[in-house]
Amino acid sequence: MNIFMTGATGFIGGTIARRLLDDGHSLRSLVRDAEKGGKLAAFGVEPVAGSLDDAALLTAEARRADAVINTANSDHRGAVVAFLDGLAGSNKPFIHTSGSSIVADDAHGDVASGKIYDEDTPFEPVPGKKARVEIDRMIRDARQRGVRSIVVCPTMIYGNGLGLARDSAQIPGLAKRAKASGVVRHVGKGLNIWSNVHVEDVADIYRLALAKAPAGAFYFAENGEASYRDVCAAIARRLKLGEPQVWPFEEAAKELGENSAAYTFGSNSRVRGKRTRSELGWQPKHASATAWIETELPL
Repeated sequence: MNIFMTGATGFIGGTIARRLLDDGHSLRSLVRDAEKGGKLAAFGVEPVAGSLDDAALLTAEARRADAVINTANSDHRGAVVAFLDGLAGSNKPFIHTSGSSIVADDAHGDVASGKIYDEDTPFEPVPGKKARVEIDRMIRDARQRGVRSIVVCPTMIYGNGLGLARDSAQIPGLAKRAKASGVVRHVGKGLNIWSNVHVEDVADIYRLALAKAPAGAFYFAENGEASYRDVCAAIARRLKLGEPQVWPFEEAAKELGENSAAYTFGSNSRVRGKRTRSELGWQPKHASATAWIETELPL
């Protein structure tokens, strides 16, 4: 296939791109920075200069491609609209990357939730995630416009990226702050639980979805879970630091931003990829984020 991507210079997109190139696909990817464009070309992906705000460009690229994969921004509604306009009536695949914070709560790190969601579980998103959920629903509804639209919803992703970007945001970000300060900190008590998934297993979902996901499909990407306290304890062991410490929400919000502190690091997000396994035949190979942290997290 000739595939147009966004986010191929990033952590998720780079790993997906590597796997798709290995499968023999041809890739073009949106890139804003000329230097990154050169690196992307050397990696085997043809760079296309532009941004997610270039609606006409995105629509044109969607029309010329056999498939479109968006890994750059879960919340950029304009880019999604442009892609869907370009793909309408073609029955070509459009795979969009969401994130499991759509089922986040307001635990602020202090509560372990017992709520576990699969792809068929109804839910009402917190106010900060309503816009993302609306985009996901718009994409799934595009099956009525003749688009084989698919939403993949990863959880906390770990592992080393196979593309230009090695590190994800959550775990390496906590480790970086810990190395700088000498202290590992979790928001609140760190009791909040997140499902997690290895980046290479995530890439396999995109490969499978490209081949056989039905129009309007939605898939969670998860294979294991851990509380943030357990994640931080594993980081502390890896870095040979003391026990993790409480990071009061108000202080965390000042450094991380309120939205990130609340929903990326302070919420519960427990899901199960039931349809990912039953519909796609996905068989993840990595099952423990904490084991990866203790043995493979780059120092």
